[in-house]
Amino acid sequence: MPAAAPLDLLLLPEWVVPVEPAGVVLKNHALGIRDGRVALLAPREQALRLEAREVRELPGMLLAPGLVNAHGHAAMSLFRGLADDLPLLPWLQDHIWPAESVWVDEDFIRDGSELAIAEQLKGGVTCFSDMYFYPRVTSEVAHRAGVRAQLCVPLMNFAVPGTLDAGDAVRQTLQLFDELRHHPRLSAAFGPHSPYTVTDEQLGQVMMLAEQLDASIQMHVHETALEVQQSLNTHGERPLARLQRLGLLGPRFQAVHMTQVNDEDLARLVESNSSVIHCPESNLKLASGFCPVERLWQAGVNVAIGTDGAASNNDLDLLGETRTAALLAKAVQRDASALDAHRALRMATLNGARALGLEHDCGSLELGKWADLAAFDLSGLYQQPVYDPVSQLIYTGSRHCVRHVWVGGKQLLDDGRLTRLDEERLAVTARAWGAKIAAGRAAPRD
Repeated sequence: MPAAAPLDLLLLPEWVVPVEPAGVVLKNHALGIRDGRVALLAPREQALRLEAREVRELPGMLLAPGLVNAHGHAAMSLFRGLADDLPLLPWLQDHIWPAESVWVDEDFIRDGSELAIAEQLKGGVTCFSDMYFYPRVTSEVAHRAGVRAQLCVPLMNFAVPGTLDAGDAVRQTLQLFDELRHHPRLSAAFGPHSPYTVTDEQLGQVMMLAEQLDASIQMHVHETALEVQQSLNTHGERPLARLQRLGLLGPRFQAVHMTQVNDEDLARLVESNSSVIHCPESNLKLASGFCPVERLWQAGVNVAIGTDGAASNNDLDLLGETRTAALLAKAVQRDASALDAHRALRMATLNGARALGLEHDCGSLELGKWADLAAFDLSGLYQQPVYDPVSQLIYTGSRHCVRHVWVGGKQLLDDGRLTRLDEERLAVTARAWGAKIAAGRAAPRD
């Protein structure tokens, strides 16, 4: 038999956490990359006998799949801190939507998305889902940055930046879907904003097209108790029941937030095999409620995690978000064993990939999958001693312990430094936007 081609890169961390199989921690193992994919996972001594173009020691580091931020609004990073400490509807209707109508254009989206991608890469995120305006612009930024992403085109029953109406949003989704059909890292999805901003007719059209294209649908659902009550008053049924009646629920459906879950809701999620995307810090900050993560998990629902936008979080630190999720799940369930550290990491990796339909490409360190990786440094003083490296990562780690990131075998973060994006330029640009937006808010209105 011919000898195998040399590995492009051989990584030698202290621990490898493949996520699949569940609960496994490999010590003194190596991971090899060839042609952008995981080509080897073997004991260190065995791996060192193979030929590799580059060998890299990662002392004190845990190598894991790159994190998957399953829901966010990337360009809203430029609205970070704009309207803090307000309930959801006043925050949206009185501050965010008016600000968007004034400031959001292609330049805003380009600069805000680039800022968000840089922040996420520095936090170990290799794949993110975005639901925001001008998604084609965000796709161009993501393409240049080298990350993996799902771009959801927002759809509402009124005009929003970049789209004239719901019909225009559907047309843009179809165009973006066609443009990204063969892209190795980017995909398009439908993004009806929420049950209260989209009509039955519009949702029916989304369902039909998603079926034809085998496309995903991401939607804010059951975010607050008020949303559920208004749906009962208007439609005579809970939002999830309405979506089921219209045929939207299914393996491609991504229900974001789900803070209000009764027995019937749970049965619908299980029966349809829909995914739930949990955004704990945004829900806490807006006092929206608590997603019953452990109950969903035990029932068999795929639960992923997202940061939401930086305007309601206020950061895109998915590792910190995962720690919050693990702690909150214990309090909500009143069970200290709920959402243990290994399952929390799975929620931030493989479950996120599964929610986005990418579980065959990323989310775990399995042979043949894309080499989307993050190396977390656990050698710091505040992390000693290390009994269980996964528990240490979840409960003492933060984005500041992320040292290296690869997407498809290409290194996008090297020893904490971005390889494709200019941090200083991004910071200058963000400050300029902040000054302009602040001055506009302070200007007198006619």
